[in-house]
This record gives sequence, C-alpha cells and structure tokens, in this order.
Amino acid sequence: MHLESGPVKVDGMKQINPNGQKQRGVLRMLGPGILGIGVLFMIAGFVDFFRAFGGHGRPELFWCFFVGMPLIFVGGMMTKMGFLGAIFRYTAGETAPVAKDTFNYTARETKEGVKDIASAVSEGFREGSKEKESVEDRLEKLKGLRDQGLIDAEDYEEQKDRILNDL
Repeated sequence: MHLESGPVKVDGMKQINPNGQKQRGVLRMLGPGILGIGVLFMIAGFVDFFRAFGGHGRPELFWCFFVGMPLIFVGGMMTKMGFLGAIFRYTAGETAPVAKDTFNYTARETKEGVKDIASAVSEGFREGSKEKESVEDRLEKLKGLRDQGLIDAEDYEEQKDRILNDL
C-alpha cells in the first residue's frame, strides 16, 4: 500500500482532495440510482394508496412512502454533491461576466462622485492644517496685544489657555 504525502498536483495545481475524482464518480453513479429507487418506492406507495379509494381494499404498500422518502433525500444529496462542482463552475461562468460589467459600469458612473469626495476630503485636510497655523497666528496676535499694553498679563494667560484648549 502506497501512501502519498501531501496533496496531488493536477495541471500544476495542488488538489485539496486527491481522491475527489473517484468520490465524485461514485456519487454521480449511486446518487441518481438511489434517487430513482426512492422515486419508484414513492410511486408504488401513491398508486397503492389511491387504489384503495377506488374500492380495492386497504392500502398494503403504504410503508413504501417511509422507504421512498429517505431514499429520495439521500439520493438527491448524493447527486447534488456529485455535480456541485460542475454547477458552481457553470454558475461562475454565467455570473462573473455580469459582475465584471456591473463593477466596470459602477466605476465609470461613480468616477465624478469619487473625485468630489476625494476633493472634499483633501480640502478638509488643508483646512485642518490652516487651523494649526491660525492657532499660532492667534497666539502671536495675543502676544502683540499684551506687548502693546492693550491687555494685562492675567488676560493674556486666560486667553492663551482658551486658544490652547480649543486644539
């Protein structure tokens, strides 16, 4: 018995499950078979049940419903798992071009709006940096008022604290 270490490479890509093809083949064969057997059991149960209403006595194959339902479920799930990759590849092939077109359309149509937003953000940054300059200017003006004798040292310190607290 030979055990391989790590995933097997197929077409240069590593497979997550090296036995995936075998398992998929088993699911694709057994799934529809079990599903078909379940459908046959359900049909037998239905026919027998509705024949009883036609005056043919009591239903004798009612138990077929209880066998058919789980078989339909199991067979349906196995079939779904066996064809899931193909379904997803088909779906991706159908939806990816639409998603690409939608993305490109949205990018083209919102370009002006994005530019406006970017412009507003950069303008906000510029105004924010001007506020830092204006704080320095305000402190300089306040110092000038003190030096000119228009405000006293106590007013100067109070106004300076207010300006610095606004930061």
